[in-house]
Amino acid sequence: MRHAAWAACAALALAGALAVQATPTAAVSEAAITEPGLPRALSEFGFFADAGAQVPAAGVMPYRLNTPLYSDGAEKLRFIYVPKGAKAFARGENLLDLPVGTALIKTFAFPVEGKRRLIETRVLLHRADGWLALPYLWNEEQTEARLAVAGARLDLVTPRGEAISYRVPNKNQCKECHGLDGAVTPIGPKARNLSHDWLQGMVLAGHLDAMPQDDDQLPLWEDRESAPLVKAARAYLDVNCAHCHRPGATASNSGLDLRWEQQDSHALGIGKRPVAAGRGAGGFLFDIVPGSPDHSILPYRMSTTEGGIAMPEIGKSTVDEEGLAVVRRWIEEMAP
Repeated sequence: MRHAAWAACAALALAGALAVQATPTAAVSEAAITEPGLPRALSEFGFFADAGAQVPAAGVMPYRLNTPLYSDGAEKLRFIYVPKGAKAFARGENLLDLPVGTALIKTFAFPVEGKRRLIETRVLLHRADGWLALPYLWNEEQTEARLAVAGARLDLVTPRGEAISYRVPNKNQCKECHGLDGAVTPIGPKARNLSHDWLQGMVLAGHLDAMPQDDDQLPLWEDRESAPLVKAARAYLDVNCAHCHRPGATASNSGLDLRWEQQDSHALGIGKRPVAAGRGAGGFLFDIVPGSPDHSILPYRMSTTEGGIAMPEIGKSTVDEEGLAVVRRWIEEMAP
């Protein structure tokens, strides 16, 4: 899908969501989002008019990311709810400043016997004391998802035909990716990783104060072959790695900062020795050796599923061959 085609789809999706708001058949429970306690069933929030079909309720907006996080090829359906009378604020190209009462909803699905099967829905709830992350596991009948505080393991087959043991994270494991300076923080809805059409639709709907001022967007992943290689590779690392590899996050002690806005080559790993050498380094000396991905630690760790070596450490059980190929080409084209 080219950018223009996605823009049209985004406009239609947002228009459809706005049309649903005029239908009073379903309403979100703001109390379930903001009040203390852990709702035991996803239906208690009222996020969906038709949960099994993932049709959002009034005021719940679908969205997608230009460059998404790889999760074993899972289909992801993303939604946002901003409470009545409140709005988000644009903060340049970074995360939208989302008000208390906001909910971010992400459903993971895999094809089973030619049909979409909902596996889990993760929600991020913005309460007065901060963000709360909760995982919900769908039942066999695809009618309800129940809170899975302890997480779960499921045997699944990826779209590429790989048999995996899929992990639904427990409540505490959410912090491994969403932890920043000791607090749970959203990752996905950065202005730079959202389409201009979707952002404009949110402004028109009164859910966003203004269009972000910066214009440095991540490329659409499906258009990566036509995008500048450095942008495609940096976008992939920003989305898949930088939530841990940045100051204040869980892997900040590595010294790597893989955020899109980082321009220091050493912080990106170029010519940088690992902080702690070990089996994870694969016997290599530098995170990135310009011109030589075969001697660089970063693609080495991306290319394996072996525990203690594979990166990212959680969130996937298979190698993202497409992402790895982009990162390898980026390193190959660096001047030695």
